[in-house]
Amino acid sequence: MSYNNLQLLLISNSTNAGEDYLEYCRQDIAEFLKNSGATRALFFPFAAVTFSCDEYERRVQEKLQPLGVDIESVHRAANPQKAVSEAQAIVVGGGNTFHLLKAIQDLNLTEAIRSRVRGGMPYAGWSAGSNLACPTICTTNDMPIVEPKSFEAFGFVPFQINPHYLDAHPEGHAGETREQRLQEYIAANPNRYVVGLREACMLTLTGGELKLRGKRPARVFKAEQPPMELQPADSLQFLLSC
Repeated sequence: MSYNNLQLLLISNSTNAGEDYLEYCRQDIAEFLKNSGATRALFFPFAAVTFSCDEYERRVQEKLQPLGVDIESVHRAANPQKAVSEAQAIVVGGGNTFHLLKAIQDLNLTEAIRSRVRGGMPYAGWSAGSNLACPTICTTNDMPIVEPKSFEAFGFVPFQINPHYLDAHPEGHAGETREQRLQEYIAANPNRYVVGLREACMLTLTGGELKLRGKRPARVFKAEQPPMELQPADSLQFLLSC
């Protein structure tokens, strides 16, 4: 598969500790969309569970519209299929990945989104929105509060992402660490890489070139290999050939 047409911005998290919502990454989102020629984006708010789609749309509008990006949520569309077909870009917010995927499946939008993005339409997502760019949602951190038809996601990239990746093992905690959970995944899926994407980091894929952005390395897992720490200056192209 060629990745030359893809325009992806895949962000680990929406909010850094002590900062406002989307504060650290809103400029990156706006510049990514503008550089691709998009001035408006269709927003997918369905990862929200404890607050409404209206409220989610408002939050994102407040952050991106002052930067010149018009945001309209797909939940307002009378014909969501038509909204996807006419969109300049897609932005997918974080929250619960299972809830998000089920809503997209229930609306029959998976193939429509997949086709547009593989055809060159820019896609930006954070947290759950980044999970959906992977082959499956199996490396999400979220609780399966609803049951989607399958775990299959868009498959824009051939590797998995674990957003909000943490190295910490809290004192007194006898349960599995994040790394141990991902080791379980690669043991069961030995042909798949997993990128542990730490907070305040993001991946971009444009012109066929995959890059890590942020001040922290990504931790990459593969069966029968020691975990790798990859810096923003390192090449990530091998992840596209798996």
